[in-house]
Amino acid sequence: MQLFGTVLDGVVVLAPRRFGDDRGYFSETWSRRVLFAAGIDVDFVQDNHSLSRGVGTVRGLHFQRPPHAQAKLVRVGRGRILDVAVDIRQGSPSYGQWVGVELSADDGRQLLIPAGFLHGFVTREPDTEVIYKCSDYYAPDCDGAVRFDDPAIGVDWGIAPGAAVLSDKDRAAPLLRDLDNPFRYEGPFGYSAGLEVVR
Repeated sequence: MQLFGTVLDGVVVLAPRRFGDDRGYFSETWSRRVLFAAGIDVDFVQDNHSLSRGVGTVRGLHFQRPPHAQAKLVRVGRGRILDVAVDIRQGSPSYGQWVGVELSADDGRQLLIPAGFLHGFVTREPDTEVIYKCSDYYAPDCDGAVRFDDPAIGVDWGIAPGAAVLSDKDRAAPLLRDLDNPFRYEGPFGYSAGLEVVR
C-alpha cells in the first residue's frame, strides 16, 4: 500500500496494491500496521455504506463534534466521486481550505480524513457506492454539517449551479461562519511531511 500527502496536512491518499489475474483481483484495503508504521495512529470502530442513484448527488459537508469526533477512511465500491475535506480547526494555517480527490472503484484509491475536518463528496457516475470507516460511533447529538456551497470555502464540485441533489438536512446546513465550532488546531500531524504530495 502506498501513501501520499495532499495539500492539507493530515489528509492522506491511500493507494492499495491490487493483485490480479483472469478472475479479477485481490486487494488489502486497510492495515492498521501499515498506517501505524507511517505514524498514523487511528482505530476504526464502524463501517458505513451509502448508495447514491444520480450523478451530482452531494453528501456533505459533514462532521461529528467531540467527544465523538470522527476520522474517516473513504473508498468507492462502485462508481466514482470527488471526495472533499475542509480544515475547520480554528487557528490552523489551512483553516477553511479544502482539497478534493477523485476516488473510483476502478483505481481503488482511498482518502483518510482526520477529525477536525469537514467531509463531503459528489457523485460522478450513477449508482455510486461509497464505503467508509469511522474512528467513533455515530452520535446523533454530535452530528453537524456546513453548507456544501459556502462561498467562504469555495469548493469546486464540478457541477452546474443549482444542479446538486441534496438531502433536506444538507440544504438547510449553516455557513461555516455561523458554526459553533468545537475544533482547535493542536499542531501539525507530522506524518504528512514525508509523503509525496498528489493533486
